[in-house]
Amino acid sequence: MDQLLLIGLDFGSTTSSAIISQAQVLRNCSTGRFELGRRSVVYRSMLTFTPFTNNLIDEQILAGHLDRWLRESGVTPGTFTSGGVIITGLAAQKANVAAIEALVKQRVGDALFAVAEDPCLESWLAFMGSCLALSWAEPEAHFLNLDIGGGTTNLAMGINGEVLRCGGLYAGARHFQFVPGTYRINALSSYAVRLLKDLHIDRSIGDTFSQDELRNIVDFYAALIEATVCADRSLLNQDPFRYHEQMPFVPVRDDVSPVITLSGGVAELVYNHIRGGPLPPTTAFGDLGIDLARRLIQSPVLSQHLRTHVPMNFGHATVYGLSLHGTEVSGTTPYLPDPAVLPLRDLPIVARLRMDASAASVPSIEDVQQAVDMAARGMRGGCIEIDGAGTDFGTVKKLGTNLAAALRKTGFPGDRSVVLLVPQNVGKTVGSYASDWGRLPVKLIVIDELSSRNSRFVSLGAMRDNVVPVSFYGMQ
Repeated sequence: MDQLLLIGLDFGSTTSSAIISQAQVLRNCSTGRFELGRRSVVYRSMLTFTPFTNNLIDEQILAGHLDRWLRESGVTPGTFTSGGVIITGLAAQKANVAAIEALVKQRVGDALFAVAEDPCLESWLAFMGSCLALSWAEPEAHFLNLDIGGGTTNLAMGINGEVLRCGGLYAGARHFQFVPGTYRINALSSYAVRLLKDLHIDRSIGDTFSQDELRNIVDFYAALIEATVCADRSLLNQDPFRYHEQMPFVPVRDDVSPVITLSGGVAELVYNHIRGGPLPPTTAFGDLGIDLARRLIQSPVLSQHLRTHVPMNFGHATVYGLSLHGTEVSGTTPYLPDPAVLPLRDLPIVARLRMDASAASVPSIEDVQQAVDMAARGMRGGCIEIDGAGTDFGTVKKLGTNLAAALRKTGFPGDRSVVLLVPQNVGKTVGSYASDWGRLPVKLIVIDELSSRNSRFVSLGAMRDNVVPVSFYGMQ
């Protein structure tokens, strides 16, 4: 099959970057499913500072970055099959995020899923982009990746390449910004203002931190990250720590001692210094990144695996994960009467229903009806995810007829779509029964051979080579 082109764009609190990769649709010889394989990077941009003007992302400068990246890559924008844009950390809290998403769409097209603030997805992407190979190499070990950027620290714990837990902190390098070469403050995030108050440090923009004040701030961030890694709720539930917890991280088990890896811009400073390189001079980047890196190296909790387990990509980890691992492909038997309805973006996954290998275990008509009713209320419709191993004819037929009855009773709006995701290659069969063999006037799509990612939203790309690219986000 032809190569598919995928793009990943990451706009963060400190830096922005792009990765363009290619992949081929292959059949897995073990499972028989189609999947994306032979992935490779065809273009990687240089990291560039995310442009801010008057506390907003500067759309004109960012548009220039996008145009330059596309020009340098030599890729025609309309040829992208899928990919994504993720706006992270403090950048995700700016008022013009929607305008940035529209700006990307104008240049790259509808094939993308777009995400603003989604700490679980960011954690998962960073894990996949940094320590996936390490995790595969030691399949029995738990790995905990800390993606430390400008605004957030995102945590993901996994085993054998599968992420099991995620979490997020408002801990990063650019909550405090300085005149480069000094500790004179020229910008503070709302979290920084709150932290100064809680630490009883009477400083504001234009003031200069003393060494003791600086040490107290950096020690706080180190203690926050250490307490999260160690699941010390007695500390995290107290002020000022709880104010900086974006999403609680819950370990798999209390007795697990994971291998800790780092990614993100701060990680790049850490690993470079561990390899013998010098740290840049005082506040060379105008933030706390260098001081935070130095403090993490001193932490007995966070530094124990820095020399034995070195991940890949560092500052590019999130965008690598986004480009190379953010998209899956369907099987070749989807129910898709009109391929022109694709692409579909940002459909909420409104329900998850279980279907095991017997007709008695098919979701009840009441559960199916509730799911269809919720899908009908979505602005563009909704998605229903089916989990389980049911593939025999009786099970599949009963699911399809229950769906048909629910769609008929709801009177599903003709301008909206209902998408069904099923794990086995039964898409056409389920769709035929659910649509009453095409007699129901409903935009029904059944995508098969997909494993659940426990996400909240899904986007479908245009069909290519008889398969549909599928992107999940809003991970739980």
